[in-house]
Amino acid sequence: MTEQEISKIVEKQRAFFTAGRTLPVAFRKDALKKLQSAIKSRESEIAEALKKDLGKSTYESYMSEIGIVLSEITYMLKHMSRFSKKQRVRTPLAQFHSSSYKLPSPRGVVLIMSPWNYPFMLTLDPLVDALAAGNTAVIKPSAYSPNVSAVIATIIAECFEPQYVVTVTGGRAENTCLLRQKFDYIFFTGSQAVGKEVMRNAAEHLTPITLELGGKSPCFVTKDAHIPLAAKRIVFGKYLNCGQTCVAPDYILCDASVKDAFVKEVCKEIASQFGPRPLENPEYGKIINEKHFTRILSLIDKDKVVYGGDKNVASLQIEPTVLDGVTFQDGVMQEEIFGPLMPIITYTDLDQAVKTVQENPHPLALYIFTENKKTANTILSQVGFGGGCINDTIIHLATSEMGFGGFGESGMGNYHGKDGFMTFSHLKSIVDKKTWLDLPMRYHPYTAFNEKLLRMFLK
Repeated sequence: MTEQEISKIVEKQRAFFTAGRTLPVAFRKDALKKLQSAIKSRESEIAEALKKDLGKSTYESYMSEIGIVLSEITYMLKHMSRFSKKQRVRTPLAQFHSSSYKLPSPRGVVLIMSPWNYPFMLTLDPLVDALAAGNTAVIKPSAYSPNVSAVIATIIAECFEPQYVVTVTGGRAENTCLLRQKFDYIFFTGSQAVGKEVMRNAAEHLTPITLELGGKSPCFVTKDAHIPLAAKRIVFGKYLNCGQTCVAPDYILCDASVKDAFVKEVCKEIASQFGPRPLENPEYGKIINEKHFTRILSLIDKDKVVYGGDKNVASLQIEPTVLDGVTFQDGVMQEEIFGPLMPIITYTDLDQAVKTVQENPHPLALYIFTENKKTANTILSQVGFGGGCINDTIIHLATSEMGFGGFGESGMGNYHGKDGFMTFSHLKSIVDKKTWLDLPMRYHPYTAFNEKLLRMFLK
């Protein structure tokens, strides 16, 4: 798609929005119901596309992508009328007699750029929030997941006029053309490197943005953790989608006194969850492409592999792999892994381990496995991160009742549920002043009496 064609799309969407078509809540609800119906009717096509692009099973596709989008739609249909209403606030006495309120209003024409690792969920989830808030949207799914992108484009064309919602497919050239346009808001999910480019382009138009990035998310396993359950839940979170999850536990910080027991349980859990030969398991996924497959393999130090490490070049699969005796100087610790490798770093001093995490860039997620509330609270209060769990992994992003987002180098802004609605809204602050009374203290001439009144009200 050419820059001229993309420019025309944005121009038509702006005209559609300016005409006020998206303002009625009933219109927004109707849009979400159409999307909901289309997703349900094409569920098998979506699952098949996810299988082709990422090797996901039907179960995992629904659990981690389709079901989450449907849940977000259901939540918005239930709550968006309330979210859209004016929010009354207290009026100071100096503004007597007035009423004050904050009025949520849509931002306008928004751009949603999504990644390949959860290509359906990470495209449609922010779209649901954007439409609930009353915006038009241009969505740009990743070129690395072409089958899912094609299904998304079909669903969007089936549900919406292009001047309301449209899909732009393609690769880097289309991304560049889109970022040159003036949008009212940009929502980007992806790598830190591309996030910086998005931010630079947005700055040219002073366009506000949300960046959902990533980073090396630590997972603490303390000496008083419930080791068998910790291993079970960490294996689930680490190897979900073959580790290609932005909030996956990137590495394990394990107390030395329980490390051997933890490694034993992790190996047992991998065999239990994926079978003795995961590469032969039809429900075990694959790496998105050869480039990332090769990159992940380069991070494996064979001398430190205690489980897994095998690969299938033809299917782009890498076994769930555990690396023990890892240090922060190892190659696997120099970048976000985004693959099925679990490095285990041992510590003897929890305070020092916390300090090391503090000294590194803020991660998107943090996980703590402990039975000691004081320990958990200490780590939570001292480390900066986007969100996380105590005694579990991943699940904090699967609820519409809490916002999800990064912090520092792992991103900015939140979405899901009300947080998502507010991300795609602007709160207008309004004072509604009555006409039957007009206090004189703000007007010239400034008299001693008026000053007394002023001081009485403003103190």
